[in-house]
Amino acid sequence: MRINHLTRHQFITLLGGAAAWPLSARAQQPAMPIIGFLSSRSPEESRHLVAAFRTGLRESDYVEGRNVAIEYRWAEGQYDRLPALAADLVRLAVVVLVTTGGEPSALAAKAATSSIPIVFTTGVDPIAAGLVASMNRPGGNLTGISLMTTVPEAKRLQLLQELVPSASVIGVLINPNYPQAEARSRELQEAASVINRRLQIVDASNDGDLDSAFVKFVQQGVEALLVVADPFFDTRRNRIVASAAQHRLPAIRPWPRARRRCRRL
Repeated sequence: MRINHLTRHQFITLLGGAAAWPLSARAQQPAMPIIGFLSSRSPEESRHLVAAFRTGLRESDYVEGRNVAIEYRWAEGQYDRLPALAADLVRLAVVVLVTTGGEPSALAAKAATSSIPIVFTTGVDPIAAGLVASMNRPGGNLTGISLMTTVPEAKRLQLLQELVPSASVIGVLINPNYPQAEARSRELQEAASVINRRLQIVDASNDGDLDSAFVKFVQQGVEALLVVADPFFDTRRNRIVASAAQHRLPAIRPWPRARRRCRRL
């Protein structure tokens, strides 16, 4: 089963099957099995995702509180918290670890256990990220879905240039703590040279950085903004949109809710 071509039903079926793989992970299960849910994002902006997860479980007759328990752990965009959160879930003897919010969560879970099954969702190439050996044969104790959301960063830059053709200077908001930050920065610089645009890349990994980033964008004459795909920025979506509106910066980012705001604010 290819990692990046699973339907929701297949994913939930996979999750149910993972509870039986490997057998050593089930040696001393509690009366009600526990699913560990590890996310680099925050519960507030992930409510719709958790609701969909619970719905999918119910469709396969797993009902939280009735025949399965779920332990949630949230890093809220602070990736350095993930190893301790993953270790905490492992100590609870969960039957399966579900990781969301990109590869930081999955990598933390992988480092925490080699026996508990891990089902991940990520936006990067899981092979390049070191999560699995191949798409068809993941190997180890990890499998999951890749949405490949980080692949089209250069395409998003091109789209932004088409939407705001007068913008000669484009700002890029990037989180230096994200594992793929340097690779994305290089990719965007190369793409900018192709379309003859100048980039002003500003790092942000906390709320203070976000506030100062928009000050820098104004000082540097930025005329449009690209927000790189990153779970930390997902947790600060409203803050980023409000700042872009305040400074009248057309902005684009990966997810649909933000794309509707990709216009001159």
